[in-house]
Amino acid sequence: MKRLSPREEKVMRIMWRIGEGVVRDVIEQMPPPPPPYNTVSSIIRILEEKGYLSHKAYGRTHVYFPIVKEEDFRQNSLQRLVSHYFSGSPSNLVSFMVEHEALSEAEIQRIRELLDRVEANQQSETGEEEYP
Repeated sequence: MKRLSPREEKVMRIMWRIGEGVVRDVIEQMPPPPPPYNTVSSIIRILEEKGYLSHKAYGRTHVYFPIVKEEDFRQNSLQRLVSHYFSGSPSNLVSFMVEHEALSEAEIQRIRELLDRVEANQQSETGEEEYP
């Protein structure tokens, strides 16, 4: 999956939200002042070249739609982040977040619940039972 510039990512986020649309639909979703039509049109063409968008043509009108799922993009971005900045170790990422982010008690509890669920799933897959 090719990397996106910040402007390309902003356009993709809009496309994931609206599902499909013409260039004007994307511009309408942008905060004021909107960028020029040609700028957004160029970004959309770049996203198409990178394999993130495709289009249907209706005469001279092109309706664009995502062909990369947002979840796949997130997963790829996270894997790249972990690989480049945390030595490929998810635990290094979590350690960094715990040490450098002000996590609320609710966030800490949510993380514990997620880890408990993953651990329970792994134990059920291996047939191990947890004993007190």
